[in-house]
Amino acid sequence: MSTKAERNLCVLFADVSGSTRLYEKLGDKEALHAVERCLNRMTRATEQFKGRVIKTIGDEVMAVFDSAEAGMDAACSMQQRVDDLPPVCGIKLGIRVGFHFGPAIEEAKDVFGDTVNTAARMAGLAKAGQIIITRDTVNVLPVLLQQSTREIDALAVKGKAEDVRVCEVIWQESDDLTMKSASIAAAPAVARMVLRHGGEEKVLDAGHGMFSLGRDAASDIIITDRRASRTHARIERRRDKFVLIDQSTNGTYVTFDGEAEFALKREEVILRNKGVISFGHALDENSEVVEFKVG
Repeated sequence: MSTKAERNLCVLFADVSGSTRLYEKLGDKEALHAVERCLNRMTRATEQFKGRVIKTIGDEVMAVFDSAEAGMDAACSMQQRVDDLPPVCGIKLGIRVGFHFGPAIEEAKDVFGDTVNTAARMAGLAKAGQIIITRDTVNVLPVLLQQSTREIDALAVKGKAEDVRVCEVIWQESDDLTMKSASIAAAPAVARMVLRHGGEEKVLDAGHGMFSLGRDAASDIIITDRRASRTHARIERRRDKFVLIDQSTNGTYVTFDGEAEFALKREEVILRNKGVISFGHALDENSEVVEFKVG
């Protein structure tokens, strides 16, 4: 019989950025080898700072640490270890890392709870070479380590009523880092977007800041078109803006009123004014669409 125990843990997710492109360019065998090299380095970094790998799924590692400090040290080590790898057939390998410190439930060598979900969300926000964490996690770091972070923004996170303040860990020197001024970071967010689909209307605002779109039954807006992906796209509120992020195989097509249609393929765009979104193919008379209006 397994026992459940709740305690504060640092939960970290890291995955190989652009692995789909690796498989397309290198083929399964070579790409798998490249991904495994990254996973091995991420595992060694976890062990170096007394962490524990909970699981690896495809190109992703989930690990836990007893402290936020250990999680940050491991995250920086992961980035450095992978950055040291030579390019594979001209492709530079990179990873995205996110972590969060808070109460989590341990059961049967696995970890559950809101802290896990928040950590996964931070990793999802990261780009290749980035480490993204919450402001709450920064607050429990030693002062010296806090100085190696910068606040990015306050973003809507699914399941949370209030925006989550998001920070980046600065693990390497760079001339193009732009610090956000306190006055901008503290600006109030008063934004609202109306989405219409199949006769139904949904609103993104301070109370509900993100919607998922796709064929999966768990999506907030379920798209029935077979050319749409199960997890096709999401729309999230970032303070006073709404951002459409494509996660699909066939792309997401956007038409702003009075402008030409364009396609997003693993890209994102700020939605403005009003327009139409179609899924998996260019807009035609048979397209299943989501209409949007900002403001």
